[in-house]
Amino acid sequence: MAHEEITIDTDAIQRRMDGAMAALKTEFASLRTGRASASIVEPIQVDAYGQMTPINQLGTVNVPEPRMVVINVWDKAMIGKVEKAIRESGIGINPVTDGPLIRLPIPELNEERRRELTKVAAQYAEAAKVAIRNVRRDGMDQIKKAKTQGMSEDDQKFWSDEVQDLTDKAIAAVDKALEAKQAEIMQV
Repeated sequence: MAHEEITIDTDAIQRRMDGAMAALKTEFASLRTGRASASIVEPIQVDAYGQMTPINQLGTVNVPEPRMVVINVWDKAMIGKVEKAIRESGIGINPVTDGPLIRLPIPELNEERRRELTKVAAQYAEAAKVAIRNVRRDGMDQIKKAKTQGMSEDDQKFWSDEVQDLTDKAIAAVDKALEAKQAEIMQV
């Protein structure tokens, strides 16, 4: 009987680690620096029509000037809910309602708020690392399973090293992204 080579799908592992990195970038984009950005409201969910809905599905988000985000809410009945979701989101901005428009004036960041935001960035990065390590664990579990299916010691070592290498690179990318985001937040 010919011995079939057992391989581990490192592409899938890489894709999942890239997914964790993409999620981190989205979270970082929502952390505001001193400039207005439409991405600041991206992670905020509103209880609309019986389900949690992103703000950008309830209205148009614009940045008319460097320190102002404006949300034009399509359904007048949702204005209060969108405003409440923004207040409770922890982004630290007080919405100002003006008819169908909700204005978010972006205040200057003080030193204390900048430090808080760097800590939040660090928490996001840590969550991304946990996700990456979970992918690594799944990969290692695949290798253990393959061992029971007759994978050789050498192949196990090879695939373990491959998975570890992907993990190390992904963690390093998270650290680098965190460093850059924290520098951006602290920049006055």
